[in-house]
Amino acid sequence: MRSKAFFINGGAGRVICSIPAFEKYVESNPDEDFIIICEGGTDFYKGHPTLDGRAYDVWHKNVFEDKIKHRDCVTLEPYRVWDYYNQKCSLSQAFDIEINGLEEPRELPKPTLNLSKMEVIAGYNVVQEVKSVTGHDKVVVIQPFGRGVEQLGDFVADGSSRSMSLVNTVEIINQLKKDYAVIVMSEIHFPVEENEEKSKYKIARPQIQDMRHWAAVIDVADHFLGCDSMGQHLAKALEGTATVVVGSTFPVNISYPNDKDFDVIDIGEG
Repeated sequence: MRSKAFFINGGAGRVICSIPAFEKYVESNPDEDFIIICEGGTDFYKGHPTLDGRAYDVWHKNVFEDKIKHRDCVTLEPYRVWDYYNQKCSLSQAFDIEINGLEEPRELPKPTLNLSKMEVIAGYNVVQEVKSVTGHDKVVVIQPFGRGVEQLGDFVADGSSRSMSLVNTVEIINQLKKDYAVIVMSEIHFPVEENEEKSKYKIARPQIQDMRHWAAVIDVADHFLGCDSMGQHLAKALEGTATVVVGSTFPVNISYPNDKDFDVIDIGEG
């Protein structure tokens, strides 16, 4: 029987959510030399004790001839799992059903995410600098926008309705920054006050490109607040606390409503 080459696409959240299912696959198939082909990047398999050496970018040199050609290809699409689109399982459980050939969802551990010493130090330094500038000791990371967001002139809009609205985001930040050091996790720059530079209360907008660097910042911070996007999955993997605002998607599918450390606010409920 040939080994498998599992193809995984999409954003970092999907990659993180696939980890528990792949860990179970390793447990059940300890001798199989399977691989993972990552169409969106290998970032969050790095440092994993059993998955790091199996994960390859699609542009890896000679990946087809050396790795894929001798294996059976399996394309993963958890959104097309019956239990997922009927709101009977999470994204991680949908991956588990696909990867491990299950008939129904089962309980899974949190994703394993191992940060290096240098990554943790980098995250710590960002958080300490923000504390120093803002004068606050407690740090909140806010990720208001998902991948579907677009900046259209003065407007920030998400056609998928997964992101928080700009008006609500600004109001929340202006309330939080009075008592907390606020780190905005967003590539889109938006004003929170007319004269923000002269404001008594400062916020931080670090332009961090490395997703694992953001993971380290979330790990060191005191709380995460965000939408249906990567940040909440990082908070889960790193055993942090989080407030997640859900719009068009279902909490059971994309978040962790049964986790005592997560407060999930379902704006679209009903």
